[in-house]
Amino acid sequence: MSELATLSHITHDNLVHLIGGCVDGPRRMLVYEYMDNGNLAQNLLDNKTTLLSSWEVRKGIALGIAAGLAYLHEEIHPRIVHRDIKPTNILLDLDLRPKISDFGLSKFFPDDITHITTRVAGTFFGALLLEIVSGKKVVDFDQTLGEQYFLVERAWKLYKSDRLVQLVDPVLMKDDGNVEEAERFLRVALLCLQQKSILRPTMSAALKMMNATTASDEGGGVVVEIMEPGLIGDFMAVKIGRRQQDNKQQSSTTTTTTEGAASVL
Repeated sequence: MSELATLSHITHDNLVHLIGGCVDGPRRMLVYEYMDNGNLAQNLLDNKTTLLSSWEVRKGIALGIAAGLAYLHEEIHPRIVHRDIKPTNILLDLDLRPKISDFGLSKFFPDDITHITTRVAGTFFGALLLEIVSGKKVVDFDQTLGEQYFLVERAWKLYKSDRLVQLVDPVLMKDDGNVEEAERFLRVALLCLQQKSILRPTMSAALKMMNATTASDEGGGVVVEIMEPGLIGDFMAVKIGRRQQDNKQQSSTTTTTTEGAASVL
């Protein structure tokens, strides 16, 4: 209840406002402000509505989410890490302003913890940023390849071959200036996904990079080297595991078919 009281007093343009709550025995209810345009997943990944077809709108959403997280991580006391940042937990108001919601997995940190990196349990801001710029789910099925599609892995491969721009959603590529800015957001996303926490920026630093106007501003005047994201190994393990499982199933099916044919003969 003390954490609920803390959340009820938090006010930020990019956090959904908790109006009130009620506890009646085993029944618990929270009342939040109404969000006219649903969540980010519905508009960006599921139905692909035209509401998010411009770069300025997506840019505003990405910056708003980063600002909300920076506020939680660095500006309030106690500091809060959301730990479940994903498209379904980003709500959009009438003006398409993003509001971070669902603090069920949030963790409160004491004031002596002064550096909270962008990595959180389960989901990463970097992965969410990749989804916003590309318009693709972080994990999906590729009909062409016939296998799972891992957005972080794809982004890393394109970055290594200097083709990161190919990840930008085609509907956003109407203006060269937009594309350049979108590509910068993708680089920031990869920085937020670095395996070593010391290489990941704080949310305020990530926000500053996203707002940069020049290449030197992006790294705060320092050349920032992007290493392989920490999730790549996890995705590869999943891929290998699934392929082994598919091979076992295929082998089992072949054996069963052969045995069945032998019994008929």
